[in-house]
Amino acid sequence: MKNLFIKLIRLQFLLVVTVVSAQLSVKRLNDPAIVAQHKRMVFESWGDWRPYPKYFLGVQTNFAYATVWGMWAPKINRDYKDGDDIRPLKPTGVQNQRFAEVKYEEEEAKKIKAASDTIYKRSVQDFAHWTSATVDADPLWLLYYKRMLKPITAFPDTPQNFMEWRLKDQQTYETLNSIGTLKRLQEELDLIKEKYTMSRSMDMPRGKRFLMYHETLLRWRKFAQELRKHNNKTTLLLDYKNILKSHSPYALPTAWTPASDRQIVQNIMLQYKHRY
Repeated sequence: MKNLFIKLIRLQFLLVVTVVSAQLSVKRLNDPAIVAQHKRMVFESWGDWRPYPKYFLGVQTNFAYATVWGMWAPKINRDYKDGDDIRPLKPTGVQNQRFAEVKYEEEEAKKIKAASDTIYKRSVQDFAHWTSATVDADPLWLLYYKRMLKPITAFPDTPQNFMEWRLKDQQTYETLNSIGTLKRLQEELDLIKEKYTMSRSMDMPRGKRFLMYHETLLRWRKFAQELRKHNNKTTLLLDYKNILKSHSPYALPTAWTPASDRQIVQNIMLQYKHRY
């Protein structure tokens, strides 16, 4: 057993010695042509076409040059030597262009990510106002539309008299009712109130809800303006009617009452009593 252990130690020692001697016996290759090719393949320099030609009496005598770059070299080698600088890592090289494109794409990706994050955050915020249960808590509703749309809820659904219609008097109400204007205004009022109810009760995006608010507000302003216009127009027509009636040849003075001859004489005597 002891002899076996000693043999194993000797064997390991021999292996270590063999490996070390093999590494020391390997020589480092330093071929200038390969080094020049490595320089051309990256960014350092273009040229240095090793092996160099050698001439004797004007004749190229270097066999290595002739087979690599000279007349016996493959056409692709000659085209490569006589062609453009194609170093991939030169300032305008293909690899540098790729790096620039990658950098540009990274910047674009960051912009897209920032935009998508913004859209996501905005969507989350809008989702909180999607449901009709939170419409009363919306800041824009509280600051503006609640006050501007309040007259719609204060206006009766089916007005029955001139006061509810916000008209001047009963005669104006009867005139508009007789010509069918109030019926048309009632239909418009129903549409406005229905649109207002939908904007407050339906689930929809926040932007669409405020568009409905704005459309309802515009229709209400038009409705109120038309009411005032009809009110003023009807009042003017009634005034014209009264004027024409008072100038009619068949119209009697408003203060005239029949009198007897005795009353006429008494009135004349009273009129000239203190003149003579």
